[in-house]
Amino acid sequence: MLYPSPLNSLARGTWFKLICGASFGHLPAIRSLAIAYTLAGADCIDVAADLAVITAAKDGMRIAQKLARVSQSRQEPLLELPWLMVSLNDGVDPHFRKAEFDSSQCPVDCPRPCERICPADAIAHQGVIDSRCYGCGRCLPICPLGAIVTRDRTATPSSILPYLTGSDGIDAIEIHTQPGHLADFEQLWRILAPVAHHLKLVAISCPDSDELILYLRSIHATIAATYHPHPLPFTLLWQTDGRPMSGDIGAGTTHAAIRLGAKVLAANLPGFVQLAGGTNHYTVPKLRERGLLPPTSTKHVHGVAYGSYARVLLSPLLDRLETCTDNPGKLESHPDLLCSAVAIAAELVGQLKSSGTKLVAGDWDREQG
Repeated sequence: MLYPSPLNSLARGTWFKLICGASFGHLPAIRSLAIAYTLAGADCIDVAADLAVITAAKDGMRIAQKLARVSQSRQEPLLELPWLMVSLNDGVDPHFRKAEFDSSQCPVDCPRPCERICPADAIAHQGVIDSRCYGCGRCLPICPLGAIVTRDRTATPSSILPYLTGSDGIDAIEIHTQPGHLADFEQLWRILAPVAHHLKLVAISCPDSDELILYLRSIHATIAATYHPHPLPFTLLWQTDGRPMSGDIGAGTTHAAIRLGAKVLAANLPGFVQLAGGTNHYTVPKLRERGLLPPTSTKHVHGVAYGSYARVLLSPLLDRLETCTDNPGKLESHPDLLCSAVAIAAELVGQLKSSGTKLVAGDWDREQG
C-alpha cells in the first residue's frame, strides 16, 4: 500500500521527516538512510546544502524506488518519493558547525571521553572525522583539557540555486533562523525569492524565546510581501526546534519539542506546524496523550521530524554495512541488512502512519531469490 502524497500527509497530521543533518556529510550513511526511510514511508528527507550530499540522498531515493518496483505488482503506481529538502541558515546556528581539535596535543593517558560520548562516531585518534560530525556539541564540555572547539559556517544558497529550478531538483528548503536575525533573514530571502516559486515547501526552523511568535509573524510578513496580493506559491511550514540534536539522549528530550509545538500551534500562524529537536519514540505517544494529533483534535500538530534519533537507530546496521567485504556501503546489495533497516525505520515511521511499510520486509529478498 502506498502512502498519500507529502502534502496530504501534512493535511492529515501524518507528516514524517528524516533529518540527515545540516552539517552531516557522511555520504554512504546518507545514501543508506535515504533508501531505508524512503521505503519506510518518509514524506521528506532533509540534507545539507552540499551538492555531493544532495546527490547521495537522491541516489538513495531512486534506489528505493527501484526496490519498491520489484516488490509491487505491475498494476501499482511507482513509489512516490519523499520531498528532498535542503537546510540553509541566516547566521550562527548550532546545526551549522563542526567540532575540531589538535589530536597531537591529547595526553597519551587521556581516557578520551569525547570518543565515548560522540553519537556519530566522528572522533578517532587522529581527531574529528569531519564528514561524520553534525555539530551536536556534546564533546565540548567533556574534554578534560577543554581543547575541543567548533567551526561555524553559513550554508551559501548560491551553490544550490541550479537545483531549485531544475525538473529533477530540490523540492523544499528549510531556513534556520532565530529572533534577532530579521535583517539577516531578509537578506537571505532576497536571494531565494526569485526562484522560491519553484519550491513545493518552505520551512522555517526556530528555537524558543520570549519574542518567538512576534518574530515568526515578521518572517511571515516578509515572505508574504514577495507575492502580495497573491497567495504563496508553496506550502509554508513552521518547524519548532525544541531541544536541538538531542532525540537520541533519552525519552525526556521530547518534552521541549512538544511544549514549543503547542506554543506555535496556539499562535494560529498561517501554515503547518511540525516538531523537531529532541524527538524520539516517545514523541508521538505523548502528542496523542495531549490530544495534539488527529483525530482527537481539529487543532493539531501536522508532523514530526526526527534527526539524531532516527539516524542512531540504524547506526549498528550501517556500521556492519561498511565492513562488508563485497559492495561495502551498498545497502541494496545486502538483503538481510536492507530488510532489517527498513523494518526498524518503518517502526518509527509507523507511529505516525497507520498502515504498513511501502516495502514489506523480505519481499525484495524473495523476488531476488
